[in-house]
Amino acid sequence: MIHTQVRPFPQDFLWGSASAAYQIEGAWNEDGKGPSVWDVFTKIEGTTYKGSNGDVAMDHYHRYREDIALMAEMGLKAYRFSVSWPRIYPSGHGEVNEAGLQFYDNLIDELLAHGIEPVLTLYHWDVPQALMDEYGAWESRRIIEDFDNYCITLFKRYGDRVKYWVSLNEQNYNTNHGFITAMHPPGVKDRKRFYQANHHAFLANAKVIDSFRHYVPHGKIGPSFAYSPAYPASSKPEDLLAFENAEEFTNYWWLDVYCLGQYPQIPLRYLEEQGLAPVFEEGDLELLRRGRPDFVGVNYYQTITYETNPLDGVAEGRMNTTGQKGSNQSTGMPGLFKTAANPNLETSNWDWAIDPIGLRIGMRRITSRYGLPVFITENGLGEFDKLEADDTVHDDYRIAYLRSHLLQCQQAMSEGVELIGYCSWSFTDVLSWLNGYQKRYGFVYIDRDETDARSLRRIKKLSFHWYREVIRTGGEHLLK
Repeated sequence: MIHTQVRPFPQDFLWGSASAAYQIEGAWNEDGKGPSVWDVFTKIEGTTYKGSNGDVAMDHYHRYREDIALMAEMGLKAYRFSVSWPRIYPSGHGEVNEAGLQFYDNLIDELLAHGIEPVLTLYHWDVPQALMDEYGAWESRRIIEDFDNYCITLFKRYGDRVKYWVSLNEQNYNTNHGFITAMHPPGVKDRKRFYQANHHAFLANAKVIDSFRHYVPHGKIGPSFAYSPAYPASSKPEDLLAFENAEEFTNYWWLDVYCLGQYPQIPLRYLEEQGLAPVFEEGDLELLRRGRPDFVGVNYYQTITYETNPLDGVAEGRMNTTGQKGSNQSTGMPGLFKTAANPNLETSNWDWAIDPIGLRIGMRRITSRYGLPVFITENGLGEFDKLEADDTVHDDYRIAYLRSHLLQCQQAMSEGVELIGYCSWSFTDVLSWLNGYQKRYGFVYIDRDETDARSLRRIKKLSFHWYREVIRTGGEHLLK
């Protein structure tokens, strides 16, 4: 659609930004916190860029008041953060750690004191290492009860102050790297285990949403899905079929379960024939149907283009984790699809396609298929930011990226998408899981690198001031 006039952003639109516990908090073993799988995995040689880890990260645990003061200066209406499960239950279950609960009490109260809506993510990949050791974490159905118990603890503690909750963050991306590429814990390559672990995560997601209805009846909850809408590489029918396969296997496999409580039939039948489908037990489908969310959280960074892939074709390819542009390789599922470069789009230094219209397309697909509101829980550009001698960071490229995506949000809303809010990734620079500290996303520069925490000074980038004006004007500044 081409519009002569677009709707303004609503008065109650949640102009926000985001982070995740492991990527910013540090204090990895303080105040009773137990180790997460990432505290262990990052210490294995060769797993991360230059051996980077989150032991100190951005030291947000000790500097959260300073960071929230900067959020207030920017005028943020919402801040999405995650709670570290092993900070609450060091062993994953059993005795609760009061000091961990108190930290997030303080964080939430500080946000509210500055008029910032807290958006709490229950799980952003940092499962307790104790549960990995005890029963393989997401590979066991036992995690469903442990996760529910952990979440109920948070519902009871913070439900009076937190309205918006995210259940699971990027389940698709995390499990893909955990069981397909072996780049995340547990670091294995086993497609059968991949689908079974996902099934357990789906059940856990549905169970906590069901519990949420009892403990936080006036709140809103939904998962955050890493949505990369599929495109066909050409109008060749075989490429269109590959595109259909990719959208079913890489997107609807998760979205249909979250939003409809059922698996898409074509991929499920294929996996059953291949002996890869998850094992269902009595009551599973009923539980999935009880887990319909209030919104779909969308973490959007790029679209992915697909073409036909023969039975003996591409399966695995190297992922660009260094920022060396052009080093990313094609991946796929033989007989179904493989990724292809899109000549119509520019890419970042990490070879991610820059496609603001793709965000609009993805939101429209969600609206048409599921009839649910959308909450953009992540969107941003990771790049090599340079701190100048005068303490400035001229990230005009980030401003251009965010502006183009926000304008497409406005277009989507004009077409009927109900958009709750927009949380950029990220507020401060963060540890990028596989890419170290060189891949920067924030409005606020943090003075550190992979090997040296340095001063950890907070320095406002050019984009900080730009986003402040966008928020102040309710989005009107986007048109300037």
